[in-house]
Amino acid sequence: MGFVSLAPSTALLTDHYELTMLQAALRSGTAHRRSVFELFARRLPEGRRYGVVAGVGRALDALERFRFGEAELAVLEDVVDAPTLEWLASYRFSGDIWGYAEGDAYFPYSPVVIVESTFAEAVLLETLLLSIYNHDSAIASAASRMTMVARGRPCIEMGSRRTHEEAAVAAARAAYVAGFATTSNLAARQRYGVPSAGTSAHSFTLLHDSEADAFRAQVTSLGTGTTLLVDTYDVTEAVRLGVEIAGTGLGAVRLDSGDLGALAHEVRAQLDGLGATETRIIVTSDLDEYAIAALASAPVDGYGVGTELVTGSGHPTSSFVYKLVAHADGADGAGEMVSVAKRSVDKASVGGRKYALRRRSAGGVAQAEVVGIGTAPTDDGDDRPLLVPLVRGGEVVGRESLEDARARHEAARGELPLAAQQMSRGEPVIPTLHL
Repeated sequence: MGFVSLAPSTALLTDHYELTMLQAALRSGTAHRRSVFELFARRLPEGRRYGVVAGVGRALDALERFRFGEAELAVLEDVVDAPTLEWLASYRFSGDIWGYAEGDAYFPYSPVVIVESTFAEAVLLETLLLSIYNHDSAIASAASRMTMVARGRPCIEMGSRRTHEEAAVAAARAAYVAGFATTSNLAARQRYGVPSAGTSAHSFTLLHDSEADAFRAQVTSLGTGTTLLVDTYDVTEAVRLGVEIAGTGLGAVRLDSGDLGALAHEVRAQLDGLGATETRIIVTSDLDEYAIAALASAPVDGYGVGTELVTGSGHPTSSFVYKLVAHADGADGAGEMVSVAKRSVDKASVGGRKYALRRRSAGGVAQAEVVGIGTAPTDDGDDRPLLVPLVRGGEVVGRESLEDARARHEAARGELPLAAQQMSRGEPVIPTLHL
């Protein structure tokens, strides 16, 4: 019999106060009131024109493992009282969750996730959902800007060494949703099927007695289609050696330092002069969307992006919040639903259960994010509904492939106005209208 691996519980990936709120609500009799929670952002990160929803699949996986077993309950024995522990022991989310599909664009006050259940069941999911959506959407939003300005040239995710080991896996997945071609992270390949790629680092060249020995070893092992790192010593000499050893069919050379634009022009001329006209030039070295845009006119065939991608290119969180927006009236939770909203200065929320569509012109260009409160806004014939069922009666119904999410992202970004392509600071590319 083979070894069976049981996925760990996600129930303790939460905050202490979620459980103390639960205990107090159980004691007051309000825990079982029907409730609606909403996950949304009040604003986009400064200067961003749109955001990208990512982490949906990870959130659904985590929800299915949100169970309080003996080990989890033992940790909580001095956190909550015995009746609360007893309730947690049988916790299973039984409500409904609607949300924006993975890869879609979002804007300020877009109802990215709507959770409908009892207060007790829904409040426990706050930290879990926020931690996944805030991280993954920040990465996907940065990745989308990078792949957009790359103009079809492939982007390679290679930031694992610049972030937490688990964040690296999630970042690779989110970047793939937003159009990155491959990742260096093998755990992302294993868990999510993200294509992986990689060849060698400077240490491999330094290991050998000469650069020629290093190139010869790499080409012998990996074939002439490999990518040679040519900036360990002298770039011009390395390019010459690479073509001499691999032949004019050398797959690619990688530049990881210096003035990448100028070097790319020089290397392209040298490769062409040597007859290696099909050899590609890959550039790396602390790239972000602005650096990629600046290289648009250079003869570059692909970009390797690390630190700036896995840190959200200056915005490592999406600033999503998770707020109660409606609950049933009456102590028994059986009354009519009433809207509730936070009124704090700069932190206001909009009460009521939301419905959303993207208003589009007859030509299919997005014009506004239209959010209905209590009832769905009317589709004028060209609009696109945004909320899809993710969980129904506690069962996951919205799981899909990453390829579907990638295709959705490309389509969603493609319907945005041209201003979405600007790297300059500005307001969201379409307004959000509440009806």
